[in-house]
Amino acid sequence: MVYRPIPSPLSALVQRTRLYPSAFSRLLASTRPRPLVNNAQRPSSLLGSLWNRAVSGSTRPSVPPSSPLDGIRVLDLSRVLAGPYCTMLLGDLGADVIKVEHPLRGDDTRAWGPPFLKSTDHAATADGPGESAYFLCTNRNKRSIAIDMKAPSGRRIIHQLVAKCDVLVENYIPGKLEALGYGYDELSRINPALIYASISGYGQTGPYANRPGYDVMIEAEAGLMYITGETDGPPVKVGVAITDITTGLYAHGAIMAGLLAQQRTGQGQHLDISLIDCQLAALANIASSYLTTGTEAQRWGTSHPSIVPYRGFATADGHIIVGGGNDRQFQSLCRCLELHQLAADPRLATNQGRVAHRAFVDKTIQDRLLTQSTAHWLRVLEPSGTPFAPVNNLDQTFEHPQVKARQVVQTVAHPTAGQVPMVGPAVRYSATPAQIRRPPPRLGEHTVDVLTNVLGYQPDAIAQLVADNVVRSLDPSEGLAAGEGE
Repeated sequence: MVYRPIPSPLSALVQRTRLYPSAFSRLLASTRPRPLVNNAQRPSSLLGSLWNRAVSGSTRPSVPPSSPLDGIRVLDLSRVLAGPYCTMLLGDLGADVIKVEHPLRGDDTRAWGPPFLKSTDHAATADGPGESAYFLCTNRNKRSIAIDMKAPSGRRIIHQLVAKCDVLVENYIPGKLEALGYGYDELSRINPALIYASISGYGQTGPYANRPGYDVMIEAEAGLMYITGETDGPPVKVGVAITDITTGLYAHGAIMAGLLAQQRTGQGQHLDISLIDCQLAALANIASSYLTTGTEAQRWGTSHPSIVPYRGFATADGHIIVGGGNDRQFQSLCRCLELHQLAADPRLATNQGRVAHRAFVDKTIQDRLLTQSTAHWLRVLEPSGTPFAPVNNLDQTFEHPQVKARQVVQTVAHPTAGQVPMVGPAVRYSATPAQIRRPPPRLGEHTVDVLTNVLGYQPDAIAQLVADNVVRSLDPSEGLAAGEGE
């Protein structure tokens, strides 16, 4: 049923609850008594869900009211890259992301290094090398709670958190969480409105469903590695874990769509997101070409199969990418490079002709570009109107004037590592900006905070959980300090 505003003075407030449920929860909590709530009797509607949060005394971190996902809470059971990348994007948009970690080792990427960012407080990292750059890159805007998920008390905590969350993200091998009591069927009975996002290598069904999935393996198995590399060289992987990143982006979009559907119906759903499906979707025109013609793809290096020239060339001191995407651009390129013989050659008047004489065109341009430096050719090509770009290393990339003008690199204060630089949110919102509000958390940094402020645990109960090795926490005073004002 589509929600329609009710004709009363409360209609604007009810509309607002759909976007800012935590604010509505706090309003209700301040004006209503707090009876005990039986989770088995939870209403399936979104408004009923908000009431349950209000009467249970739920609180969430304070974020600017303009944040798109203010009031949305995410339970993050994922590790490594695809899942954490997805939940970081949700956190950037204002969601309260609670990251559940193993109490001893935490997320696997905490140990992935070097490089590690050394602590400004030697005592804080006396037992370790510092903060892993890999972990830091995908875990900002999250709270870390360290729980033994196999312990009955740990299971109870997870179930209690599920009752107070809108979204759950996990990337276990299919069937693993079901065996532990955290499968979708069981958790959806606790919270019918839950968006349960499962990220796996091969999906929840099919003959490979129970295999673990790794970025480079899926790159190889799903065609990406076969089409990557020089024409006369072996297949190579992409320089970053692009299949994981792509899957994280797909998962982020799927969760946003799931939340919209949840607001219309009050019901959650299970999202089946796999690396292999996402990688195949990302093959785009390459997949389409094969499916429509049956012709096998090939590796092109930096070249384009259908446009000449359009590739990387060596200069006297580096590399540059140039292109002639149409006849006008090709003529302009020839003028800038003073290759008048190419411009006048009737065989090269059209792109079809240039493709037919690819080797001749590429060699002629390559010989010319080798005579000068990259900086020289960048100056020459600047007014040409043709596509061109230097091949930058990372130092040159982060010193790029456009990167600096856009303030892509941001810093966040970390309690032990000092000021941590990181690439900020990629999308600029004119009215609801994405923001870095929290540094990547230390293991168990917010265990006390979440147990106290979200679930209402008392200090003695938390102390017992710590003594029983069910949860791990930093010094309790640190945990409570981190939650002040939230």
